[in-house]
Amino acid sequence: MAAQFGRRLRRGAGNTAVAAVAVAALAASQAPAAPLAEASAGGGDRLSADGGTGGSNDGAATGNSPYYTDLPPLVTPDKPGSSSNLPVTGRAQAGIPASILAAYQQAERTVAGTDAACRLPWQLLAAIGKVESGQARGGRVDANGTTLSPILGPALNGQGFALIKDTDGGAYDGDSVHDRAVGPMQFIPSTWATWGQDANGDGRKDPNNIYDAALAAGRYLCAGDRDLAVAAQLDRAVLSYNHSTEYLRTVRSWFDYYNRGTHEVPDGSGVLPSGPGAGSGSTPGPGPSGTPGGRPSPKPSPDESPKGTKPTPGPTKPGEGSTGPKPPPTSKPSETFGSLENAGTGRLTATAGEEFAERIVVRAENKLGAPLAKVRVTFTVAGDTGTRFTGGRKTVTVATGADGTATAPRLTAGGKAGAFTVTATAGAPESRTLAYAASVTARRADAIVRTEEKALVAAPGAKFADPLTVKATFKGAPAARVAVTATMITDGEKPVENGKGPYFKDADGKPVRALTVLSTDAGGLLRLPEIFADATAGTYKLRLTAEGGASVVVELTVKATEGQTPDPGQTPEPGQTPDPGQTPEPGQTPDPGQTPDLGPTPSAEGTRPPGA
Repeated sequence: MAAQFGRRLRRGAGNTAVAAVAVAALAASQAPAAPLAEASAGGGDRLSADGGTGGSNDGAATGNSPYYTDLPPLVTPDKPGSSSNLPVTGRAQAGIPASILAAYQQAERTVAGTDAACRLPWQLLAAIGKVESGQARGGRVDANGTTLSPILGPALNGQGFALIKDTDGGAYDGDSVHDRAVGPMQFIPSTWATWGQDANGDGRKDPNNIYDAALAAGRYLCAGDRDLAVAAQLDRAVLSYNHSTEYLRTVRSWFDYYNRGTHEVPDGSGVLPSGPGAGSGSTPGPGPSGTPGGRPSPKPSPDESPKGTKPTPGPTKPGEGSTGPKPPPTSKPSETFGSLENAGTGRLTATAGEEFAERIVVRAENKLGAPLAKVRVTFTVAGDTGTRFTGGRKTVTVATGADGTATAPRLTAGGKAGAFTVTATAGAPESRTLAYAASVTARRADAIVRTEEKALVAAPGAKFADPLTVKATFKGAPAARVAVTATMITDGEKPVENGKGPYFKDADGKPVRALTVLSTDAGGLLRLPEIFADATAGTYKLRLTAEGGASVVVELTVKATEGQTPDPGQTPEPGQTPDPGQTPEPGQTPDPGQTPDLGPTPSAEGTRPPGA
């Protein structure tokens, strides 16, 4: 089809008719699609009262910058017995550069893991990437997925486009006066500031990196709880990317085309759009013929010929070559990804808060079983233990070296004990995944002792004046952040929690005789909360048990000091018998088995009547 250079905000609508005819021809030749959602009143090819364009980008991700309007080749309706799927060696237009395809598919998986309800298809990202930048100018990216040269839209200076003054100081687009759309997915800097992602794990959110940009585009399209499996919501998502019905039709055409089948081609060998677009360095206007700059529409290739039109044959003389599109180069088995294998990773276990001694190592192999270099492997942590790779990341991507191996960054165990999984995924379009079982064990101690041996004594009804501090160790070193339980126990071969004697207080001030939320500090020390004595004198035991089984029993003594009289106003705990020698308060019923104290018995002399 004839290529056009689309602009969301145009002076006049001369080009729209040409694009509409092309889309109509395409729609007539392909499988029926769901009706398109119309651009909202605030979007589309809007004209102002004087016939000029508006000056707002309407919140579009691209700032309504130029885009390619090349349409996919026309596809003859299926005949009986034929397949609608494009074979692996199908049309050149169906080929997507390897790194670009891998980025789209990785973005689909990532979004599915965090927003499954969106149902983002990677083919939609591919369609937008095709329209915005021609798949990063045919896949011209380095091994990390970053474009070899900047892909920039024209300055959004209000002259035929939206007016957007600089928001990034030229950091992304090199323009400190006006913003420009940047990178393979054509984000304007202000939108990237909100939606930018670091999908390749290099610590940077780079709009020029296809992995970062594809994930950002995926999350942007899923905003607002959209379900992209619903045609109307998919259309609204595309219109949010660019407010133009023409843009929507173009993206939908490529989306339908890619859904019929695609194949991977080497980076840098993708088909380039036939017209100028993002990164072309020019800002052409519509010419009299309906194409940018007044250039005549290129003749359709054999793949693009409408049904019933006989394609023009190319030269047949030796040495003249062919005028048709060249078939994509066939990958050699030695250069084609075949499998992903474990490369000797050992047992993955670590104590909470500590680094794992073992690192995950995988090996990529080609179709012949030999090591394959420059394969991107994505490692992902799944689980709720809080375990992360170095830098606090759950997902990282590493390229294999000359020996075909890729080593994941070191893992640091989270604070929660339990099992989790790490996956390693590589390959496109048919990916391979390895899953590694891993675990985090609780911190533990093999010894716990008092820090001083001073006797702990308190009077009945009083508080123990001296604090109780213990230290936990593991293999002689302080055991930091180890869980400890404290329980008042009875005597006997199998001591149980005591129902009387010393106690702690809970948050409401009520007596409790067991605590389970204690933990040692960074130095392995634990100072227990205050301990109180009830009215019952005696010797009691407190057992402290650390995670790992280490324990210590501490003796607590409750006795009245010399010359001390127990507080007669103290009420014993429920079920506790008061001291027989204690005088009950007024109105209190004494123990039935207790003889009231009637005072000293008077002597015979003391019984004489007065004056006798």
